[in-house]
Amino acid sequence: MAGVAADAVASTAEDREPQREAMPGLESQRRQIENSESGRERPLQAGESWFLVEQHWYKQWEVYVQGGDQDSSTFPGCINNAKLFEDQVNWNLKKGLVEGEDYVLLPAAAWHYLVSWYGLKHGQPPIERKVVELPGIQKVEVYPVELLLFQHSDMGTPHTAQFSHTDSLDLVLHTARERFLASPQEETRLWIKHSDGSFERLCNTHVTVLDARLKTGQVIVMETRNKDGAWPSAKQYVMKSVSKEDEDFQGQPGVCGLTNLGNTCFMNSALQCLSNVPQLTEYFLNNRYLEELNFCNPLGMKGEIAEAYADLVKQAWSGHHCSIVPHVFKTKVGHFASQFLGYQQHDSQELLSFLLDGLHEDLNRVKKKEYVELCDAAGRPDQHRLIVPKKGKISDLCVALSKHTGVQPDRMMVADVFSHRFYKIYQLEDSLNSILDRDDIFIYEVSARAGTGEGIREDVVLPIYLRERSPARDFNSSYYGLMLFGHPLLLSVPRDRLTWDALYHILLYRLSRYVARPSSDDEDDGDEKGDTENKGSIAKSGQTAGGSLQDPGPEQAGPSSGVVGRNRAPADNSPGPSNWPQRSRRKQLFTLQTVNSNGTSDRMTFSEDGHGVSFSSQPYIAIDWEPEMKKRYYDEVEAEGFVKHECVSYVLKKAPVRLQECIELFTTVETLEKENPWYCPNCKQHQLATKKLDLWMLPEILIIHLKRFSYTKFSREKLDILVEFPIRDLDLSEFIIKPRSESDPDLYKYDLIAVSNHYGGLRDGHYTTFACNKDSGQWHYFDDNSVSPVTEDEVESKAAYVLFYQRQDVARRLRSQPDLSGPPEPPACGSPPSSESMDVN
Repeated sequence: MAGVAADAVASTAEDREPQREAMPGLESQRRQIENSESGRERPLQAGESWFLVEQHWYKQWEVYVQGGDQDSSTFPGCINNAKLFEDQVNWNLKKGLVEGEDYVLLPAAAWHYLVSWYGLKHGQPPIERKVVELPGIQKVEVYPVELLLFQHSDMGTPHTAQFSHTDSLDLVLHTARERFLASPQEETRLWIKHSDGSFERLCNTHVTVLDARLKTGQVIVMETRNKDGAWPSAKQYVMKSVSKEDEDFQGQPGVCGLTNLGNTCFMNSALQCLSNVPQLTEYFLNNRYLEELNFCNPLGMKGEIAEAYADLVKQAWSGHHCSIVPHVFKTKVGHFASQFLGYQQHDSQELLSFLLDGLHEDLNRVKKKEYVELCDAAGRPDQHRLIVPKKGKISDLCVALSKHTGVQPDRMMVADVFSHRFYKIYQLEDSLNSILDRDDIFIYEVSARAGTGEGIREDVVLPIYLRERSPARDFNSSYYGLMLFGHPLLLSVPRDRLTWDALYHILLYRLSRYVARPSSDDEDDGDEKGDTENKGSIAKSGQTAGGSLQDPGPEQAGPSSGVVGRNRAPADNSPGPSNWPQRSRRKQLFTLQTVNSNGTSDRMTFSEDGHGVSFSSQPYIAIDWEPEMKKRYYDEVEAEGFVKHECVSYVLKKAPVRLQECIELFTTVETLEKENPWYCPNCKQHQLATKKLDLWMLPEILIIHLKRFSYTKFSREKLDILVEFPIRDLDLSEFIIKPRSESDPDLYKYDLIAVSNHYGGLRDGHYTTFACNKDSGQWHYFDDNSVSPVTEDEVESKAAYVLFYQRQDVARRLRSQPDLSGPPEPPACGSPPSSESMDVN
């Protein structure tokens, strides 16, 4: 429906009736109304006004002017639009009116001509409508959108308001605030209530009513934020058992805990640190973020992360909460970052990185970014230095190791092991620069006659993988998956007498340190089944090719001790094959399979003849274990064990290190590895070079992440070294390469404002926070929903993980521009707070 303001009725009647102009000739009337530039034939222009005239009256007027007789009985009289209204009280337009059947449209000039000549029926308002520009078309908006406005606290009293399709939601919100008498200090937002009773937020108030797909009769609810910073609609996530004393709580703003939802201490720690960054918190508390929400950024999260964080900050800094439940924020984070779904433990620095990036994109002031081709290094000249590869070969490594182990260099093979498989097997002539610092190098002792691949040597080296059968997630229960485990082996075996049966016994001998042999009670139990399984495996496993096989001696089997982390494992002193019991109906512990270099698929690269097994290319063998057999006979602890040689034994440095030392290392020249070359934009080729990170200028807030977690392919550990960091006067001037001003040293000095702590190990740690309140200057310790005051002497600890620093000139500027509602000059963090401002939970 469409309504017209009632207060315009009286004034309209008074204005129109007495002010009739002298009526021109009938032909002149027709030309002015229908044919001139101001008549019906003129094109529509967005924003201009057109008027509705009842069809019957207009047809009568046409007959009158075409007749040519001004005294004719066809005189139409004053304009009467009574048939277009539902009633003559609210003057609502009838529904379903059709142009050309019920009414005609006239531009403003033609309408005013007719009113001046014929007048308008007493008491009737003019029916004025605007031309709107819709996608691909311009039209007169005969029926504006009529919305039903409600206040969240009073859903029984609707307020009707009309809006054009081109009106923005800002106007809808402004109208609702006026209708419900909202004060300028109150923060409000709009919701759509759908027919099924569900609600949907109208987040972007800059879009039009058309873009928001609002229709006549739609219910719009205005919600007002509570004094405690929470929205009424979010109360469902707050614990129900809130006492009257808690409801009336009044404490220091910002001194508010966060409930642990289940392994969410990492999130709470990051949020408490960020919440105590003064500039960022004031930005949200003063609602400056509202005008900068970017709902169209494809890299952003439609403003939802920024709004969720703003809600959290406003609750924490309202002073009305001892602690709050960050359920809504946790849900939003999990929605946009699936790695944070659920309630597993995560890293506070990773959550912090995601949150800062999300806030940056959700509040990006560039709504439409133009493409700009960037100059290399912003126009500054490139500086690089070519370097030569490291001197030395793999053979030199073997010679050096031979001095400590007594094993001859020609009995060593060097391999890079990654994810239970061989990433690369090095040749003696390979250069040492092919080994990266992060690689895990295994050095194996093999037979002096051994070599990889076909050749004149008598022994062949076989890469051996360990695999375990496990039922795969498949509807066919008979299907089994195979997973690699443990450390792979390099085994030298005699080429001329190699059979599957011999290989099985050689492997059983080499693995005897951590693989138990079946007892006599097990032999009969596994005899028949074992033979059947072996016969069904690849290449008639367990059968001898070309007759019986003599037991291989130790020299034929070849040593296969692994050296882990560039350290030789203890020698294998297991008894030789001559001491083995006779193989009569012995239970098979595992089966053998040929695989590819990844150990994941079978390949037929061998053949059997009367002289044994021969391979057409470098063979890879997998030892496949059944889960029960592995559990029963395979000692995983012993298999993973090794002994560190004293020459490389290493004691973790426990002496404290200074933060300045860490920054010096961060800015030290780094040599790029051969596998990570630098692309030169001049010669268009990858080159070996050096890299150096420098600080050009310093931010207002500096976040320093101490990398305490060390990961390698075979070990994980946490570094509990104490890093000594200053609470005040962290001076970074020596690291800045931009020409600096000596007149203002505060531009390069920082004061600590927050610390994210991590206690415990890698699997079961706990995060807490030290933070300095921006208003009182008092340090507090945040442990989930528990908050307690501390002194600055307690802040430095081995648990410090992420440090937040504020530049001193910024702190001075903030103190010189106090908030009128707060203390005139908040003390700096670390200085003794006044007793008046000490209001601690």
